[in-house]
Amino acid sequence: MASLVLTDSSQLTADGLEKIDSVWGWSSPPLRLHLVHPRSRMGEMVIGERPPSPARLPHTSEKHPRVTLGELNVLRRHRELCDVVLNVGSRKIFAHRVILSACSPYFRAMFTGELAESRQTEVTIRDIDEVAMDLLIDFCYTSHIVVEEANVQTLLPAACLLQLAEIQDICCEFLKRQLDPSNCLGIRAFADTHSCRELLRIADKFTQHNFQEVMESEEFLLLPVSQLVDIISSDELNVRSEEQVFSAVMLWVKYNVSERRQHLAQVLQHVRLPLLSPKFLVGTVGSDLLVRSDEACRDLVDEAKNYLLLPQERPLMQGPRTRPRKPTRRGEVLFAVGGWCSGDAIASVERFDPQSSDWKMVAPMSKRRCGVGVAVLNDLLYAVGGHDGQSYLNSIERYDPQTNQWSCDVAPTTSCRTSVGVAVLDGFLYAVGGQDGVQCLNHVERYDPKENKWSKVAPMTTRRLGVAVAVLGGFLYAIGGSDGQCPLNTVERYDPRQNKWSPVSPMSTRRKHLGCAVFNNLIYAVGGRDDCMELSSAERYNPHANTWSPIVAMTSRRSGVGLAVVNGQLYAVGGFDGTAYLKTIEVYDTDQNQWRLCGAMNYRRLGGGVGVMRAPQTENYFW
Repeated sequence: MASLVLTDSSQLTADGLEKIDSVWGWSSPPLRLHLVHPRSRMGEMVIGERPPSPARLPHTSEKHPRVTLGELNVLRRHRELCDVVLNVGSRKIFAHRVILSACSPYFRAMFTGELAESRQTEVTIRDIDEVAMDLLIDFCYTSHIVVEEANVQTLLPAACLLQLAEIQDICCEFLKRQLDPSNCLGIRAFADTHSCRELLRIADKFTQHNFQEVMESEEFLLLPVSQLVDIISSDELNVRSEEQVFSAVMLWVKYNVSERRQHLAQVLQHVRLPLLSPKFLVGTVGSDLLVRSDEACRDLVDEAKNYLLLPQERPLMQGPRTRPRKPTRRGEVLFAVGGWCSGDAIASVERFDPQSSDWKMVAPMSKRRCGVGVAVLNDLLYAVGGHDGQSYLNSIERYDPQTNQWSCDVAPTTSCRTSVGVAVLDGFLYAVGGQDGVQCLNHVERYDPKENKWSKVAPMTTRRLGVAVAVLGGFLYAIGGSDGQCPLNTVERYDPRQNKWSPVSPMSTRRKHLGCAVFNNLIYAVGGRDDCMELSSAERYNPHANTWSPIVAMTSRRSGVGLAVVNGQLYAVGGFDGTAYLKTIEVYDTDQNQWRLCGAMNYRRLGGGVGVMRAPQTENYFW
C-alpha cells in the first residue's frame, strides 16, 4: 500500500533546484511530496520484513483542554470537589490545589512541600488585595483576565507574589501603553519596586525622550534626589540645550528649598555647565543666589568659565560634564511582512526595533502572502497582492501600528500581482510589474488613499516580475527583475509630471528578486538572482552621474531579500541563499565598507516585504 511522506525543510536538494516554481520564478519548491511504495503488495509479506502498519488516524483535540478547564471552573463555582479555601481579606475563595499548583509556582511550593499550609484545608494569605486575588484565581480556571487602570496597581504585585509571569507581562504591557509625560515617572518607580526590568527600561527611555514635557509635571517635582540624578546624568537626555537641564534642576530645588538646597551641589554636578552659552552661564547660573551661596556650586561655575575662556586647554579638561548629550533619535522600526516559510506562504508579521535588537510578532495579515509588495503611506503599512500558496491576489491590507490591527477596506488592484514592486511617490501608492499567473506584467497603477481608488498610469517599456522599486528626486525607479525569460539589468524611471518611463544606466549585474532602497541619496541594489545562482553582490546608483558602482558584497547570498533604511542604517532582511531560506539580517557599515550580521527574525522569509514606520505616539516608539 502506498504511503504519503511529507518533507518540509529549509534545505533544498539538487532535484528540487532543477524545477522552476511558477509562483516565484526561481528554482526549488520548498515542499515536496513523495509516494513511497513498500516492496510487497497488499496481502503479501516478504520474509524478514515487518507486516505493514494498520491504518491510523491520530487526533489531538483543540476543544478538549478548553472544555475541561470550563468544567473545572463550574466545579469551583459550585464548590464541588474543592479541597482548599483561601482566606484573603474578607473573602473566602474555594479552589482545587492541583489547579492552583499547576498554574502558580507559589502555590505549588505551598501545597507540595513541608509547609503547614500543605495540610490545611483553609489557608490565609496576607498582604495581597482580595479583588486582585479573585481575578487571578479566575484566570487560573478560565485563561481570561482584563487588566485596566482601576486594577493594574493591585494586580501586578499580586501576580509577582504568585509568580504568574504571564500576568506580570500583560500588566507591564498595559502600563507601557499608558506611558505619558505626566505619569512616566510614577510608572518607572512602580516598575522598579516590582522588579519589572523591561518596563523600567522603557519608562526610562520614555522619560529621557520626553524630558522637556516631563520636567513640567508634578511627578518631576516630587522626585527623590537619587532618581533626579539618574535622569539628568543620562547621555540620552533629549533637550535642545543644557539650559533646560539647569532650569529643571532649579525648579526641583525651589519646590522645597528648605530641604533640597543641601542637595544642590550633588545635583548640579550632573548639569553640563561647560556646554552652556557664556551669557547664560554668567547671567543666569552665576547670579543665582542659591548657587552663589554654595562653595561647591561656585567651583562648578568656575570650571565651566575656564572651559569657555580657554579653548586651547579644552583637550586637557575633558570629562562627563564636557561630553555633549546624544539623545536617541526618534525611533523608526522595521516590519517584515509575509513571505515563504516552511513550505508555504505565510501571513505572519514581525517588527524589529534597532534600539533593543529585538524581533517581536505583531498581528498577522488576514491572508497568507508571498511575493507581497509592502510600503508605508500616511503612517499605515500596506501589503499589496502576492500569492497565498494557491492563487494570485489583487487584494490589499493595511496595518495600523496604533491599534496593532490589519484592515481589508482598501480597494483591490485591477490586476492580480505577485513579485510586485510597491513604492510611495507624491502621496500615491504605486504597484509596478509582477506576474498574474498567466504572464509577466509591465502594468503600473497607483492608489489614491483619499478616493480609495486605483488608476492606471503609463506602463513600463519592459515586462518585469521580481522587480525592485525606489523613489528618488521625484522619480519612480524600476530596477532589474525578470521579463519572464531571463533576469534583467536594465533600469527605467517614471516621471509623474509627464506620465512617461525613460531608461537610465543599467546595473552591472542581472538581478531578479533583488532588494533595493534609497540610502544617502543613492539607490542601493543588493542580492537577487542572475541566470544561474543567488547573489551576494551589491551596487549603488548615483542619479547625478547616471552611473552604477559596486560596493562590498553581503555576508550571505540572498534572493527574495528585503532592503530598508532604519534610523539611518541600511538593513538586508531574509531571503534564500540557494540552499536554505534565511531569517538572518545584516547591516551595512558605511565607515568600514562592510556588512555585518545583526540578529535574526523569528521566521525564515523568502520574498517577504519590508516597511519602515515611525513608532506610535501612544508608546513613543519604545514598545
